[in-house]
Amino acid sequence: MTTTAVERRRGSDDVGQLLIEVQDDLQQLRSKLLSQRNSKQDDQIDLSYLENAIRKTEKSLKARTEQAFSYVNNRVMTLPEVEDDDRQRSDGFAAVETVWRINPSPVEGKIVSEMRPQEKSLFLTDSSQVVSGLTPGQQLQQVHNAKIIGNPQNVRNREVLNNAFKIQLPLINERKTVKPSASEVAKGSTVGRLAVLPQTNRIDSQGLLTAPNENDSKKGILSLIDRGFIPPGAQLELDPPPIKSSLIPIHSTQHRQKDRDTALKDGNNSNRLVAVKFDISRSSSPLKPKQAKDLECTTEPNHPPAHPHRLTALKPNSSPAKSKAFVPLKLVEMASAQPHPPPTTPLTAFEVERRQHRFVIQNGRLKEGSEDVLLFKQHYSHLWSSVVTMIRYLEQVLQKYSVPIAFINGDKMVDVSFEFELEQKPTIDDLLKVIINRDEVERIIKRPGNQYKGANGRHLAAAKIQATYRMHHRRREYLEYRRRKRAAGVIAMSWIMFMKMLQVRKHLKARRLEEVEAFRKRSQRLASSWHRIKQLKRVVIHIPSLGYSESQRKTISWLDIKQNRQMSRLCDLQDPNVDVIYVSSVPLSNELMQYYSRLVGLRPAVDSGNAEDQSDLSDRYTVIVPDAINSFPNHRFCLSSLLKYSPRTLKRIRNLIHGREAFIVTGMPNVDDLFVADFLGVGILCPEPELAHLYSTKSGSKRVFDSAGVRTPPGEYDVYSLHQLYETLTQLIIDNLHIGRWVLKIDNEFDGRGIVCLDVLQHLKCYHWVLKESVKYGEDWNKKWAQENSYLKVFHELPQLLSQFAVPVNRKLFPSWDLYLREFLSLGGIIEACPPSDSVTALSVNMLIEPDGTTSVVSSGDQIHAECEFSVWGYSVPQCSVLPDVLNEVCLRIGDACRSRAIVGYFTVDFLTFFNPRTAEQELWATDLDLKYGDLIPMNHLLEFVTGGKFDACNHLFCLPPLKPEERKRRPRGGKVTERVKSMNRSAVLSVRLYHSNLSMVQFGVFFQMCRAHKIGYDVKEKNGTVFLINDSTRREHLGIITIEESLQEAIASFGNNLSVIHQEVSAPNLQGKSNFKAAILDLEGILGMTFENYEMQLKE
Repeated sequence: MTTTAVERRRGSDDVGQLLIEVQDDLQQLRSKLLSQRNSKQDDQIDLSYLENAIRKTEKSLKARTEQAFSYVNNRVMTLPEVEDDDRQRSDGFAAVETVWRINPSPVEGKIVSEMRPQEKSLFLTDSSQVVSGLTPGQQLQQVHNAKIIGNPQNVRNREVLNNAFKIQLPLINERKTVKPSASEVAKGSTVGRLAVLPQTNRIDSQGLLTAPNENDSKKGILSLIDRGFIPPGAQLELDPPPIKSSLIPIHSTQHRQKDRDTALKDGNNSNRLVAVKFDISRSSSPLKPKQAKDLECTTEPNHPPAHPHRLTALKPNSSPAKSKAFVPLKLVEMASAQPHPPPTTPLTAFEVERRQHRFVIQNGRLKEGSEDVLLFKQHYSHLWSSVVTMIRYLEQVLQKYSVPIAFINGDKMVDVSFEFELEQKPTIDDLLKVIINRDEVERIIKRPGNQYKGANGRHLAAAKIQATYRMHHRRREYLEYRRRKRAAGVIAMSWIMFMKMLQVRKHLKARRLEEVEAFRKRSQRLASSWHRIKQLKRVVIHIPSLGYSESQRKTISWLDIKQNRQMSRLCDLQDPNVDVIYVSSVPLSNELMQYYSRLVGLRPAVDSGNAEDQSDLSDRYTVIVPDAINSFPNHRFCLSSLLKYSPRTLKRIRNLIHGREAFIVTGMPNVDDLFVADFLGVGILCPEPELAHLYSTKSGSKRVFDSAGVRTPPGEYDVYSLHQLYETLTQLIIDNLHIGRWVLKIDNEFDGRGIVCLDVLQHLKCYHWVLKESVKYGEDWNKKWAQENSYLKVFHELPQLLSQFAVPVNRKLFPSWDLYLREFLSLGGIIEACPPSDSVTALSVNMLIEPDGTTSVVSSGDQIHAECEFSVWGYSVPQCSVLPDVLNEVCLRIGDACRSRAIVGYFTVDFLTFFNPRTAEQELWATDLDLKYGDLIPMNHLLEFVTGGKFDACNHLFCLPPLKPEERKRRPRGGKVTERVKSMNRSAVLSVRLYHSNLSMVQFGVFFQMCRAHKIGYDVKEKNGTVFLINDSTRREHLGIITIEESLQEAIASFGNNLSVIHQEVSAPNLQGKSNFKAAILDLEGILGMTFENYEMQLKE
């Protein structure tokens, strides 16, 4: 045959002559076959055999052409056939397959490639085999030419050979087209080349497409879709459909089993077939020997079958109609049965189905010679490099965990290999996706210690132990390092913050010193020009700030409203030379501003006595709210601090006082007042803040009183230790046995907040024994030796007495004695005696030390205690409990002591007066000193503003200006007409601490109409009545009232009546609300009864 001749002369004869002879022999063989087929000489020539020979010759020709091409180029393109021990290859040549191992070679440290034979003869068209140094276009052209040379049937085969190797093949013109047999299957594409989208549309996908022509429509739907005439997402329906469905016969289980049993009985090798189905039920008659010879089962030697258990038998010249008749076939041995799974596998009940592209990895090794692997390898030969890498990963995992057997889904493995073809290492979960018996394999993998049972188990276990120890050791070192680093960072940050805070403190301290020096200079300037300022037009800036310490401000409820209690400071407008700038701590509504505008406009009506003579004084006062009023909701800043952080407000005030004489009148001085004064460039009518806080304490006031030589309650101040407390209190009890009640006061507290009462007479067990001892020793009782036994006994009982019977007055601030004692010892305090009398009156005197040193009494009043005997609720003005001369003498001495300590401005002195039961004389004790602008001072200004009167400091009377005597005729019960001259003195009861929660439900207009209905108001002509002071327009729960009458009894009665009416109007039986009205009414009733008793006693005397 031609194939034998070609093999004999391979590599030695001329390449051109060899190709010519092959082409001639092939043409002659085809012509002879066609001539014999036309003459129907089927008995002499077996067409099937000849067809197989022709096909084999064509394939050999392709292989020899490849060898010739490689020989001419002097490059080895293929390798010789590798003989396998188990099976022989029918291929003449084998292609080179590169398999990259996962683990590098331990010797070389490089990736080692293996050379394995493939099942088919393939040309190497990889880019790695193209001659280096060529451009990508030339390399692609060279690969394309190689494919054309390997295909002799290609039209351009002769042209490419001539251009590349100068080989001129003969032109065969007598080739005849042979029509394929009806039984043969035509291979190749039946669809022409699809049209390509125009270049403009490829560049711009949004461009307009040209209209399709007739030729475009004939090319089919795919061409129209590729060119964009039909959208890719369009739903198309073809009529008629290209594929029609029909019913096919399905063999039942019983029939298929019966046929299998019948087929297995034929032949000695039938027991070696597994799961083979032969349909022999349709055989009607035995075949003739000739037909049996023609119907011979064949397979292609170079191509393994699609399935190892599927046999096909078809007569070459049989028609489709005749092929429907099935005949018995001679069974041929195709494959041996698969061995049973080993007994070590956990899948004893798992039935392995022989399906396409499924194989087994047993004991971590792939059976590369099995038919399933070979079929899988053949089907995915073009992707085998990535697939085999995935198989190596899987083998590693299965070997590592000693998995006995794993059934692999090849199709899924190909899909997974696509995901990790970019050299990404797959995880175990990714590899488990391709395993059919995943649950069993995963159970083995997750079994503890299973990964150390493999071949390198001991080595892996030792490495794991060492790695774990090193990890634990390094982890411990790292934690220690991290702890030290964190500690070093904390120390460094603390040091940095400390240094920064130290610098800030130094800067603030220097700034405060500068502000204090500037304050002193401005105070001196204010003192030198005070007399001139009083005669000129001036601006008074009122800042009612409560500049207590931060800890105290946090415990003050309604701080903003309490700072705004002094809205009556606007009444400084009674001096025609004074303009007022009032800084409010709460926002004020238009309704509230209108009320104060009308109140201030009453001054001309008060002077004339005609209510219609009102004027508008709004151009003389300005009410300003700081910008930062709502900027610090979590901080309890005083009004001065809020004004400090309101630069626009400060600039506005500076513009208002520009070119005018001005000074600030504050409340409780604070260091932020100095900043405000420095910014505005004006002085402050108050002492230095530190000085004011020092002498406003309980111990500081005692020092002032001692230096002034005024009488104070028996006691001791500057108590800072518990032992000192016990010793001092014991000695005071021994020295003052006639005093049965003692009080403890914290230094910096105010308004009765830090007070504890101790009743010694009731709770001290040894009190009567000590009293007997004092009587026993008589005049020698004041000597220490006489008091020694009594001192020790009282000292031992005192701790228990304090812990059990010491009761804080303010339970909200100090719920227990322990909390109070801790605060008392940390801040210091005093011990003070309560007056030994049942009738004690507290009074307050407001004084002013002007910058030039002039001291004067501004106002005085008796205190009214409603809720607590140590907390002031209101005042009755003026005071009538102490003789004016005695009180003035004491006040002036205190004023001189304050002036000697550089105290300037307004301050308040509190006194206690009572009749001593032992001497029957009235005594006056000075108890407290507050260096601030008290609530009584602005209310006294309001009293002067609405009456036109003045406070007589010498006689402590409030007198109206002298008017012309007018007669008022009255008709008494007897019928006689009497004449009485109107009194020129006025008494008033006032309070700015009224509180009622139900007031928030009543609008201001409704409230004033209600008061007018009950005849609660002020008479401008008679200079008596009630004036209201509204502090807040948001909550509307706080109120101030001043009631003015001719006598104190009438003022107290009218005030109590007003409170009762307001309480009844704003309350309901089931909605009483929270208020201090009831307690105030009860206290006023007690005071009223006492005044009537005193009046009757005076009449009797």
